[in-house]
Amino acid sequence: MQLRYILRVTTTLFATYYAYMLEYRAELFIWLLSNSLPFILMGAWLKASETGSFGFTALEFIRYFLAVFVVRQFNIVWVIWDFEKELISGQLSHRLLQPLDPFWHHLINHIAERFARLPMLVVLIALFFILYPQSFWVPSWSTGLMATFIVTIAFLLRFLIQYTFGLLSFWTERASAIEQLWFLAYIFLSGIIAPLDVFPPLVRDIVLWTPFPYMVYFPAALLVGKAIAVWQGIGIMAGWMAIFFVANRWLWRKGIQQYSGMGA
Repeated sequence: MQLRYILRVTTTLFATYYAYMLEYRAELFIWLLSNSLPFILMGAWLKASETGSFGFTALEFIRYFLAVFVVRQFNIVWVIWDFEKELISGQLSHRLLQPLDPFWHHLINHIAERFARLPMLVVLIALFFILYPQSFWVPSWSTGLMATFIVTIAFLLRFLIQYTFGLLSFWTERASAIEQLWFLAYIFLSGIIAPLDVFPPLVRDIVLWTPFPYMVYFPAALLVGKAIAVWQGIGIMAGWMAIFFVANRWLWRKGIQQYSGMGA
């Protein structure tokens, strides 16, 4: 009965949030296009590859930045702004009356949004291959399944990190400012600006122990067939998830005590 109840609640929430997202298809398309930074950077790296040696051919750069664009569509997270708004406006009080942790509302909302944007993403990928036919490739089944698994973990890791930052809203009204600082490091160290292969070896070795490259570079490199330490990467991701999960639950308990103490 417990499993049946969980499935019913999950499917109901998913259907609700999916229908809500479909009402904003035009906005979703704009969000999709707003993440076109990898294509801009692709042009710059293609030009640089003509005169320098970066360990990537022009074709590999094209495929890599397409993979980055695809991966980013699945790990976009905005939960910190939603949670901050709910707390400041008092909407969190209504969430707490429900027999369900608000965490699950936000998570399923994000998952539903992924499915809503998927058809538009497929169209843009097809258009990309029409413009760059030489870049067409199809990953093997094993690579595709492993990449899907890693992208899922990457999304959950990014969601958990941002949700943990969002819990700081119990103590400050500008928790999103912390996310903005984190985002600067994320942009430069995750592989969005450049693949980690072009980093100096010492810098690359240090960065690989942080969570940043596993949210973009790791799955993107796997998709394009680069040799990466898959199981080591999954282990590091699991370690960071454990750290942020413990921090998340601790901040939630402390935050709820303060929120209740304020008479909310």
